[in-house]
Amino acid sequence: MMERVSWMPLDRFVFRPDLNKVFSVHANWALYCENYLEGFHIPFVHSGLNAVIDFGQYATELFFPYSSLQIGMARSEKNCFDFPQESPDYGKHIAAYYFWVFPNMMFNFYPWGLSVNIVEPLAPNECRVRFMSYIWDETKLGQGAGAGLDQVEIEDEEIVEAVQKGVRSRFYKHGRYSVTREQGTHHFHRIIAEFMNAE
Repeated sequence: MMERVSWMPLDRFVFRPDLNKVFSVHANWALYCENYLEGFHIPFVHSGLNAVIDFGQYATELFFPYSSLQIGMARSEKNCFDFPQESPDYGKHIAAYYFWVFPNMMFNFYPWGLSVNIVEPLAPNECRVRFMSYIWDETKLGQGAGAGLDQVEIEDEEIVEAVQKGVRSRFYKHGRYSVTREQGTHHFHRIIAEFMNAE
């Protein structure tokens, strides 16, 4: 993570408790993480986010054993990171970094700062998601991929809760992983299987 974001003035990020949110989701915590880790649903579920992110350039990088990064490339040069030359992403138009750390932590970096999401299991079919915001550049708040996070969360909740109902159905059958869109999900499942088999 630090290789990508160490150029940011992290010591100047300001915690904003007034922007904190807590969401209750009627779904298993792992289904919520799966949704976060796959890019398939973005054009179909998040029209606002899809308008600023170039879905064709969406990329996932796996870091073994316990983390991954999804990179949201911007459709235009607006609302992107202004990378210094020492950044490995210098010259790229990146709107967001989505870091995931097993089992339940998300670190979403935007040009305005950082949104930390913690997924807390409550029951087999219920979890709680905490959003904590750290602001670096308030003038960019509400713009680009980091805008409308509440709306994106509502859209995610609807789809995850629908999946929860679906996997509990007697009609459910698992399918194949998408090589291009579900690397993060496959990685997550392998980690869970490893821990379950260790017991």
